[in-house]
Amino acid sequence: MPAQKSVLQLSFHEERIKKKVLATVSRFSGVTSIAIDDKTGKMTVVGEVDIPRIVKKLRKICEADIVTVEVVKPPEKKPDEPKKPEEPVACQIPFSYLYPYHSYYQPYCICNCGGSIK
Repeated sequence: MPAQKSVLQLSFHEERIKKKVLATVSRFSGVTSIAIDDKTGKMTVVGEVDIPRIVKKLRKICEADIVTVEVVKPPEKKPDEPKKPEEPVACQIPFSYLYPYHSYYQPYCICNCGGSIK
């Protein structure tokens, strides 16, 4: 089943019903995103879900109707350009700032420059 973008018309008047609607829809497997417009009462559901099952479940909570259902096309992938290997950068930080205490171990650089400090 391809991903779908569905718009549902809901009529709810209380905040707790809105929370109940969001919790109910989010439990369905395959839901990618949910958005509710409070002014118009429309909810947008995106994902690979069975919309009639969602509407049937929501009608137990509030009034719900299907407005539109569209198939979402996957975004086109651009051809990847070959990445150039990163050249190591010489460490510009003096060792005394990195390690102000005396160490018996060979000093190394923590700035990901790929080498030890000289």
